[in-house]
Amino acid sequence: MAARRHALWALAGVSFAESSFFPLPPDILLIPMVIANRARAWLIAGVCTVASVAGGVFGYAIGFFLFETVGRRVVEFYGYGEKFETFQGWYNEYGLLIVFAAGLTPLPYKVFTIASGVTGLGFVTFLVGSVVSRGARFYIEAALLWWLGEPIRRFLERNLQWATAGFVVLLVGGFVVLRLAV
Repeated sequence: MAARRHALWALAGVSFAESSFFPLPPDILLIPMVIANRARAWLIAGVCTVASVAGGVFGYAIGFFLFETVGRRVVEFYGYGEKFETFQGWYNEYGLLIVFAAGLTPLPYKVFTIASGVTGLGFVTFLVGSVVSRGARFYIEAALLWWLGEPIRRFLERNLQWATAGFVVLLVGGFVVLRLAV
């Protein structure tokens, strides 16, 4: 799919959804897309960033306007319902830093976008944190893949099962770390 004609649209859709409700990170498309076409690495990272921030704005809106009807269900689905009060306290004091850190990590960003809306974190503060962190994450990923190029492609082709397993372990580990941290 990474080399198909509509791959950028799929990446945009996954990036948008991941920032507000979808469980899979956009990296699952960004990585093979950059490896398949290194010349488009910056475009791919840009699409991923813009769509992710737009999805984050949607997540913020869910938290701000629809927390009781929609947002609470999303938060509870990810197992953070009981600990959400703690999130709110942290946001009152460290909002920008939390959004920035969450945007760089494989932790479920949608929890943080919804929390930003619920707690009433300043929208401009949220937007700046999202643009800088998500942009940094996706452009650094694209830059590394662009730089490593052919060797990383050959490695992944030979070790796709191991690389996939490692990615899943990191993804699940991110959920576990967040659950233990809160």
